[in-house]
Amino acid sequence: MKRRVHTLVIGSGAAGLAAALRLRELGVEDLLLLSEGLHRGTSINTGSDKQTYYKLGIYGSEPDSPVQLAHSIFDGGSVHGDVALVEAALSVRCFMHLVNLGVPFPHDEFGQYIGYKTDHDPKRRATSCGPYTSREMCLALIRAVKAAGVEIAERRTVAELVTVDGRAAGAIAFNGETKEFETILAENVVFAVGGPGGLYRTSVYPAGHFGAIGLALKAGALAQGLPESQFGLASIKFRWNVSGTYMQVLPRFISTAADGVSDEREFLLDHYPDAGAMNSMIFLKGYQWPFDVRKVPDGSSEIDLLVHEETVKKNRRVFLDFRSNTAAGLDFDALSEEARNYLEKSGALFGTPVERLRKMNPGAISLYADHGIDLTAEPLEIAVCTQHNNGGLAGNIWYESVNLPHLFPIGEVNGSHGVTRPGGTALNAGQVGAFRAAEFIAAKYRDFTLDFAAAEKRAAELLASLESRLNGTRDWRADRRELQERMTVYGGHLRPVEKLDEAADAARKLLDAMYRDGYPREDAEHAVTNFQLAFSHWLYLESIAFQAASGAGSRGSAALVNPDGSLMPENPAYRKFVLESGVTGDAVRLRWVDCRPVPEPDGWFENVWADCRDGRIYGTL
Repeated sequence: MKRRVHTLVIGSGAAGLAAALRLRELGVEDLLLLSEGLHRGTSINTGSDKQTYYKLGIYGSEPDSPVQLAHSIFDGGSVHGDVALVEAALSVRCFMHLVNLGVPFPHDEFGQYIGYKTDHDPKRRATSCGPYTSREMCLALIRAVKAAGVEIAERRTVAELVTVDGRAAGAIAFNGETKEFETILAENVVFAVGGPGGLYRTSVYPAGHFGAIGLALKAGALAQGLPESQFGLASIKFRWNVSGTYMQVLPRFISTAADGVSDEREFLLDHYPDAGAMNSMIFLKGYQWPFDVRKVPDGSSEIDLLVHEETVKKNRRVFLDFRSNTAAGLDFDALSEEARNYLEKSGALFGTPVERLRKMNPGAISLYADHGIDLTAEPLEIAVCTQHNNGGLAGNIWYESVNLPHLFPIGEVNGSHGVTRPGGTALNAGQVGAFRAAEFIAAKYRDFTLDFAAAEKRAAELLASLESRLNGTRDWRADRRELQERMTVYGGHLRPVEKLDEAADAARKLLDAMYRDGYPREDAEHAVTNFQLAFSHWLYLESIAFQAASGAGSRGSAALVNPDGSLMPENPAYRKFVLESGVTGDAVRLRWVDCRPVPEPDGWFENVWADCRDGRIYGTL
């Protein structure tokens, strides 16, 4: 099947849905949304329970501004300041759009939207409507998209990104119902495929989400910050971050033998002087949830390393037990002042962890109950898991690819977040990117300029090449296990310095073997996923090895481990640069580029009005 549309949106998470809705609101009618399934993506299925936003005029008297929020994002390191300012400036607008769609963010009796402090953010900018926040966002957006009459094609797995004459031109997708490939050529491609969840063995990403950044990398799109991923403690039977109140209610950390029952130990007690110090550190994990090398060895991220030691080095299993307080005894007066005051103000200075959880966040209990896990009756198995890629494709302030015009990477696939992003900014960035891409397309890319004949020819070449790789004998399951295991070991939160080049070479050999040997035609859907995963797997590891060799050191959520087991210190000078990655043919291009600063615009009303009125805000094309 072949068809042409004005704008193709790939992906139906919170970012893709928002883009499709905004495009339709701006009068772009010839629009198609491709989705593997409206209820299969990351946003609707993971514990993204925070939305960070600029809240001047929304709550209280705490001073704030777009520029202040931009600097909070920028100060995380390896972030372009102009993009940070865009994400800050549009935060309130996008937040209120979600409110108006019916997302039940909490407000007081006066209509002020309340916020709280989260990781890597100095102000109380985060808000939540419980552990299903991102799900509520998606459900509201799905209702709005359907009401707007946007055409949606489900059961589609994108297999190739079509480019011609140095620009995006559409995509080839596998139809899971017909088992055939479809070609959709488009003037514009909004690329909202999420993060690279399929690269890792231990992951918070939904089991059915793999990401598709490899398609854009293979097509030549530049990336930035690929080594900057976020890792943290999460449940594994049902994949979910155990952040926020899951930690602040002070659950017991227990490890067992591999059978999950015998030899139960409260292993954290061996590493802290007393139960008060241990529980105070557990509390901190609530809003210091991501693993952070700066919080090792004397901070809250030591807990992540201790869990890793139990699960990986000792081959044991680790659980959170909410049913009882630590066997060493819980003395609320022995907690840190911050922890005790928090629990007191929350009315939770009593009982067991699950009783405190019911008081502070009852939805956290019902969430697990919805997935067959009763926190009142059984422990919750956890591990250190990958959660978010702060890097991704490189985009400008309108979220257009910096080197592939008409391609708009939005959401997690856009690498705008740097080293240590404030918690919740990812959800905000996805909405901002959707708004910006839609506005730019509606303002500057309404006309058809694509050479459809050339695009159709290129699509036919890509399809022929793809079909030629679907008459082989490789086992897609074995290949996927291999790349996921390698990425988990060498691209996870602990990265062995002396083996990174070797891992990148092995990734390249796997990619070559997959292209050479191919897969059976009946495995086409899994095969196309493997091809793009293997490509991104290779470039991610090349980028990780290059960053390590550059001397950037341990930073963010990734620790570089020396042969003697020590952690390589960070060279903070590299936070002033962004690592740019790309592939031309078989050649990998890796370089550090200067961070663009946070702009200081003129701010004179008459000048801004004129620039907006005359379209100069969109730049020169």
